[in-house]
Amino acid sequence: MSSSRHTDSTAWLKRPFRDRGIRGAMSVVGWRRIEVIVLLAAVLGLDGADKSTIGAIATSLESALDIGNTQIGLLVSASTGIGALATLPMGTLVDRANRKHVLVAAIVVWSVAMIVSAFAHSFAWLLISRLGLGAVVATAFPAVASLAGDMFPSFERGRIWGYLLSGELLGTAVGFLVAGMLSGLVDWRAPFWLLGLVGLALAAVIAWRLPEPPRSGQALLPPYRRGSKPVKDDDREALEKEIDAFDIPARESRVLKENPAGMSLREAFAYVLSIRTNVALIVASGLGYFYFTGIRTFAVVFVSGRFGLSESVASMTTVGLGLGSIVGVMLTGRLADRLIARDVITARIVVGGVAFLMTAGFLLPALVSEMLWVTAPLLFFAAVALGGSNPPLDAARLDIIPSRLWGRAESIRTTLRYAFEAIAPLAFGYFSSLFGGSGGAYGPTPDTIQQGAQGLDDAFLLLLALPALAGVILLIARRSYPRDTATALATEHAVADSEDRSDERGD
Repeated sequence: MSSSRHTDSTAWLKRPFRDRGIRGAMSVVGWRRIEVIVLLAAVLGLDGADKSTIGAIATSLESALDIGNTQIGLLVSASTGIGALATLPMGTLVDRANRKHVLVAAIVVWSVAMIVSAFAHSFAWLLISRLGLGAVVATAFPAVASLAGDMFPSFERGRIWGYLLSGELLGTAVGFLVAGMLSGLVDWRAPFWLLGLVGLALAAVIAWRLPEPPRSGQALLPPYRRGSKPVKDDDREALEKEIDAFDIPARESRVLKENPAGMSLREAFAYVLSIRTNVALIVASGLGYFYFTGIRTFAVVFVSGRFGLSESVASMTTVGLGLGSIVGVMLTGRLADRLIARDVITARIVVGGVAFLMTAGFLLPALVSEMLWVTAPLLFFAAVALGGSNPPLDAARLDIIPSRLWGRAESIRTTLRYAFEAIAPLAFGYFSSLFGGSGGAYGPTPDTIQQGAQGLDDAFLLLLALPALAGVILLIARRSYPRDTATALATEHAVADSEDRSDERGD
């Protein structure tokens, strides 16, 4: 990468605060880091808030529209399924177009669809209006992953992904709390109105403040510590030093010599799925999100029916799940980064795998217990573990994929993840009905709500094998991770050398 390009790409940092009395360009970088993290986290928060909102007002929707658990699951699956179908072409667009503009357009479409949902007078209307919500589903993770990869250095990406995913989980928690309260105080339409207006406001702020970094794989926003010089490490230096120290060879047949930005979607798909570690990460992540989606959708129904709580109180109780997940994502990303700095090169894979196994370990007694004071803390710790599985794995995906393929690689992963998520609410709703839940065509009554809780209890126990399986898959994948990381690093160097030679020839 030529020095002139680097200078041009960072020139924007000094402009916004030039006349605001802040000393030093790195002070600007410090403020910019916070601003970018908040904006990217807010994008993921929209998606989490939407999905948790349906769960929080599920009982009200069942009464108002005369539906059951299966239909509630379908409402969540509709937007997720459309998002899964649209994610692959959106990932290609993210790799080739201005990512900020793509994000803004997607959020506007999402906000309009949310407002239209507030006018629904039937289940069919609500179901159709939610199809537009797939815009954020399809765009959020590919765009955020690509932007984060070009903004922040790899040696701290676990921590950065912890911050970003905390936005998704905070959105989930706020969705549960606010939607449940608004539904009780006003009606079930109020949460849709609120989220639609919040989405439009976020789109305006992103259009104004979010930068569009160059697609270089270089860290545009290096770490800043008050009173010290900025950290100058190359964005992959920590891992690269360990790859060299352990003399880990690249897979030469997989090293790309030319810029992969021009790859067709089919070629990118084939290349990304030829990376062994990436396949393991996709499957494990999909299994984890499948289970998380089921809990997120039916937690209020389960808690209210199991322990005899009102919908609003149950919504406040299940906020603890979101808060636990936030604690998890803040801890594990930082932990994995520190272990990598101490020469534990497979830390991100191992930490993610252990987190999944701990999830199953906490949930088993929580689902068996009949006492709220026992179940509640166990559910909290299970949420810590389940949420904590994500930051190290999201950082690991950027380690093993060349930067010019981040958008499409993430879209492939997100498509399969959302396919799991689209199936999850229907699966949990179906099994809850099969095991005695209130998933039929009749509206909920005190008896059927209690039966629904029992059915969900059995469904949660049956599907608990999935996060445990995800943990085993990741512990096996730690063997291929070092070589796949070395291959991605070799590709970065080969592509950079090719571009430098083109610059020298004046191409």
